[in-house]
Amino acid sequence: MTQLNYQKRFKDLGVVELVAIALGGMVGGGIFSILGVSVSMVGPYTPVAILLGGLLAFLAAYSYVQLSNYYKDEGATYAFYKLTFPHSPFAASLIGWWVVFGYISTLALYAYTFAAYAISGFSFADVEWARKIVAGSIILIFMLINIWSVKGMGKIEDIMVYSKLVILAIISFVLINNSQTTLPVLFESAGETSLLAIFIVASVTFVAYEGFQLVINAVNETENPERNIPIAIYTALFIAILIYVVISVGAILTIPFDQIIERKEYALAAGAGQILGRWGSNLVIIGALLATSSAISGTLFGASRQVSSIASDGYFPRLFAHRVNNIPIFAIIGMAFFAFLLVLAGNLQVILEFGSFTFLLVSLLMAYANFTIRDSTNSSRFVTTIAIVGLLVGALLILYYELVYQPVQLVFITTLYFLLTVSAWLYSKRKARKDG
Repeated sequence: MTQLNYQKRFKDLGVVELVAIALGGMVGGGIFSILGVSVSMVGPYTPVAILLGGLLAFLAAYSYVQLSNYYKDEGATYAFYKLTFPHSPFAASLIGWWVVFGYISTLALYAYTFAAYAISGFSFADVEWARKIVAGSIILIFMLINIWSVKGMGKIEDIMVYSKLVILAIISFVLINNSQTTLPVLFESAGETSLLAIFIVASVTFVAYEGFQLVINAVNETENPERNIPIAIYTALFIAILIYVVISVGAILTIPFDQIIERKEYALAAGAGQILGRWGSNLVIIGALLATSSAISGTLFGASRQVSSIASDGYFPRLFAHRVNNIPIFAIIGMAFFAFLLVLAGNLQVILEFGSFTFLLVSLLMAYANFTIRDSTNSSRFVTTIAIVGLLVGALLILYYELVYQPVQLVFITTLYFLLTVSAWLYSKRKARKDG
């Protein structure tokens, strides 16, 4: 097989598949879990906070798109920083460890959320080990699908993502059409809500948008990446914001706030069930299963490419760099394994909050990298500066929230970062010894 034929053989992903991968990573467990936290803090201003979180994601995406078009490297976050600052191997290793663990934590959340919805109608719905078995099973299924074929994964992702979009659109219409109140009434009864609280919620919801980064990991399998990757990322972000805002408006107009706060990720199913009966609840459950399934598949696909790239440079075990037919099978297996370990460990809420902070932090570093070489990437100084400021403020607001409201979780997150930092340092030293 010639080099040209080889390259054409594996460029199987077009705009439709790329948008599906991005939406699969974004519209997953997030919309079913962020409502409770948001409503408990800002009440009827939840859609505003979610919209602001989406605008923050657009600012982050700008630097990713510019760097992607410049470097064309599937290592994405890790590779962009490594190439921009070639004399900082420890920093590159550290970012690699941080962002990969962030993906693993969200992968575990999606699987756990899938399991909770999948068995919600059975008598053993609250049995913890049953949820964990189902979560492990769905991770295994999509691990095998991703190993099977890039094109096969892309087509399955298309079906799941666009089916769930239709279902979520129906859910949104049903909720708004059966609203029990109006936004002016909610705003009047809510009292004063501080801008600080709204901005904190906007920062916490950032993790619900982080899936757009997965598209860049597929650059080697993408047709015309200079054109298709930016189109896919911005299109997917717009669609995700629209979905989140519309569903959140429908939820707060239809479901009492105390139910949203108490049920959290079950709030949509409970609310639809009260309005439409069992079929309404089932519709939400199907939407949740499709949403979490596509998120698992998209996250496994994109993040495994980044793991393989990092391992090729010696900052992860070399086994993860091995590929068969250009598919990083051991990286996929490794991510699935560690995600299941997190499911078994439980307490995914703190890991999710760790993920929110992690993706804000690494997006900030990407904005800084893009600002450093803005002339080479043809980037706007103004937009990049605004992105740096916005992402820095978002990261600091999460730390403030954890310190004031979740100090125990802040200790856990700090410890986790310490362990990841030590691991990254050891691998960077190991690589330095081998290179020397």
